[in-house]
Amino acid sequence: MTQLRLRASDAGDLTVFASVLQDAIVPVSDVAFVPGERRFAMVANRFLWELVTDDKKKAQYQRVNCGVVIEQVGSVKSRGLDLGDRSKMLDLLTLQQDDHGIRLVFSGDAEIQLLTNTVDARLEDIGEPWPTQWRPGHTN
Repeated sequence: MTQLRLRASDAGDLTVFASVLQDAIVPVSDVAFVPGERRFAMVANRFLWELVTDDKKKAQYQRVNCGVVIEQVGSVKSRGLDLGDRSKMLDLLTLQQDDHGIRLVFSGDAEIQLLTNTVDARLEDIGEPWPTQWRPGHTN
């Protein structure tokens, strides 16, 4: 498998990020904002949707750690979650650009808002993938 490495500079690029990161598991302990560097970073445990086939008999699901860095972030706000609860696991549904910056939307009506005037982001797989028997499912 080729490790994924992407860069985003506009809303269209963020749509690609959103599809790649859909259903990623994000430990709050792996989320950080460095105000002095205006940088937001997280490590997500992403599901490898690109490897899923329609053949259910040959289904072999995998996950890989993926680093995400977003630059030029002035501040970070959260809703519906406590960023101080380092034991919490978040399920990423999507990310998107809005009038205030970039929103990371998680299950359970939780959200992280990155206040920024620009899109300057990188995403890169870290390490080797591992097998999982669980394929994320959606009821809504």
